[in-house]
Amino acid sequence: MQLRYNYRLDPAPAQRIALARAFGCARVVFNDALALRRRAHAGAAVHHGRKGPKVGLPRFRSRRDNQQAIRFTRNARFKITAGGKLFLPKIGEIMVRWSRRLPSDPSSVTVIKDAAGRYFASFVVVVAERPLPRIEAETGIDLGLGHFAVLADGRKIDSPRFLRRAEKKLKRLQKVLSRKEKGSANRAKARMKVAKQHAKVADARREFHHQASMRIVRENQAIYVEDLAVKGLARTRLAKSVHDAGWSAFVGMLEYKAKLYGRTFARIDRFHPSSKLCSACENLAQVMPLNVREWACACGVRHDRDVNAAINILAAGRRQVAAGRKPEPEMGGKRRPQTPGR
Repeated sequence: MQLRYNYRLDPAPAQRIALARAFGCARVVFNDALALRRRAHAGAAVHHGRKGPKVGLPRFRSRRDNQQAIRFTRNARFKITAGGKLFLPKIGEIMVRWSRRLPSDPSSVTVIKDAAGRYFASFVVVVAERPLPRIEAETGIDLGLGHFAVLADGRKIDSPRFLRRAEKKLKRLQKVLSRKEKGSANRAKARMKVAKQHAKVADARREFHHQASMRIVRENQAIYVEDLAVKGLARTRLAKSVHDAGWSAFVGMLEYKAKLYGRTFARIDRFHPSSKLCSACENLAQVMPLNVREWACACGVRHDRDVNAAINILAAGRRQVAAGRKPEPEMGGKRRPQTPGR
């Protein structure tokens, strides 16, 4: 399977100038191609209406974007030198902070400059699947805001809330930024401080996701999660908490790691009533307000809302895998996104 291996780069001052020029060239080519495609699409739309859901068009890239990138393929003759540097044509040999060995020769490399001014090399490599020893344990995962994740065996993973913890410092830095004159060098320095603080938050969240996902994959032969409507939730009053949790990135890690290590992974229908369904007798409660964290079924069983949901997700995932089908696509009009941990 193909994966990306990312490493920090330390380009020299002259190489940073050359990379800025390369980012600009890539941006111009992309924007010109996008303009041509938009004109062709506009002409075709007059004669041929497209069926199915509407898909947003790519946007034009700007030099003011938070992230700049350029991709080099094998045809561009990039290479890793004998001294462990990354050679890029017209840029030269760049120092790489190797945190681990590449498992195979990369087919391409994308050089990225993020909002904090850091440079990265993202290599596309082929990694052989390496199944872990088979085990009996399986789990369903209920993602939420009170706890980051609750497993079907009752274990709860606390939410670190990295953004919330850094909020006070970020507000102070944002206030300093707002007072600087637009276009000034001091404003650029203040903006960089804000970007670096956001980068620290993102790095800490990513490390947490890697550790939690790897632990779950090691401990379970099969993993089932809900197919959450994260984009819909990000438009509600819970937007900041949803972005802070980073569920999409976490579930993506679970999925590729499950495939890499020979585990079963599946997403169940997001509209499955996991919280309102009694995992003991399968009786469905009619109403379940979000503030209800424990409830008793008519059969006499008392439930922790989140643990019960995880157990139901596990059962639904097993049925889905046994039937050999994927979650049914959302039909009809738009439906209101439901809150995880419901």
